[in-house]
Amino acid sequence: MTVPHNIYIHVPFCISKCNYCAFFSRACACPNWNKYESDIINEILYWAKLLGRVQVPTVFFGGGTPSLMPVQTFEKIMSVLNSAFCIQSDCEITLESNPGTIDYNKLVGFINAGVNRLSIGVQSLDDNKLKFLGRRHNVTDAMTLIGFAHKLNLRTSADFIYGLPGETTDTVIQLCKKINSIGLTHCSMYELTIEPNTPFGKMNLDMPSNDEMANMYNAIYETLNLTRYEVSNYSAPGNECRHNANVWDGQPYIGIGRGAAGRILIDEQWYEQRGAGMQFEKISNTDRAIERVITGLRTKRGVYLDTDVQKILNMQYVHAHPELLNITNNERISATNRGMLVLDEVILNTVG
Repeated sequence: MTVPHNIYIHVPFCISKCNYCAFFSRACACPNWNKYESDIINEILYWAKLLGRVQVPTVFFGGGTPSLMPVQTFEKIMSVLNSAFCIQSDCEITLESNPGTIDYNKLVGFINAGVNRLSIGVQSLDDNKLKFLGRRHNVTDAMTLIGFAHKLNLRTSADFIYGLPGETTDTVIQLCKKINSIGLTHCSMYELTIEPNTPFGKMNLDMPSNDEMANMYNAIYETLNLTRYEVSNYSAPGNECRHNANVWDGQPYIGIGRGAAGRILIDEQWYEQRGAGMQFEKISNTDRAIERVITGLRTKRGVYLDTDVQKILNMQYVHAHPELLNITNNERISATNRGMLVLDEVILNTVG
């Protein structure tokens, strides 16, 4: 028996690469959308043949910059998804977007084709910082797109980056106050991480110290008018990203597109899926349990303590550090606010 599977579809194209970006994406002025569409549809049909007409609770178009996609391409992909799988009536369908790549009419087209949640890569509400990050839009572009989404009553999230060179805790507090004034019901707050082989990785940037970053992280928690439900994600009640929450909680998901990965579950056997979408191999219950602990401890909800998870936990460490970890009704283990600050260390010690 095959259980419901969430679906992630990768769109690799961007107008240009940002200075911090280490994701799989390609700067391409004129993507071959016909080839992309054909490749994605072939992968969808492959998985439909293998898994059957499974239930799909969420579909997430990530990138890259999915909002560059022509609406007609999105419509065709959604049409095939609907014919190949059982897309649930309340399915959350998210489109990642960048300001300046989508106008009002195009957004209406995406909504008519099925999009019911928009994730916007804002990153900063300061034009100079946007230029430093290598973004192609300005603050006006970002606010315009957020305004369109609100006017259309679309569930909307925005991404922001903090911890840039020269930033202080007060800088981040002021950013959070601006975010509050926008009226977002979901946002992601990402600490700037310097990755090798990126433009920032080749610069000798004077970054805030770890203590300063920790103070910024705490300030976000205290200042945003939203609740933290995952290390970097905040929402009003009921506005959490269902797709990400499902994946973090250990639900199966299909990755479609060259930059996608997935975790497939067939007849209680887990498979690791990577590469060009159709490559997959068995993964042990132990390895899958470790993955679930790593992703689950990132969330306020935590990790469900089933048999496989209990086998790999260092319960001596868990019980010795109630300031870092909670156990709720002997059903779930989660990180405390203090534990979130040192989560890498907590995970390393929790997996025995």
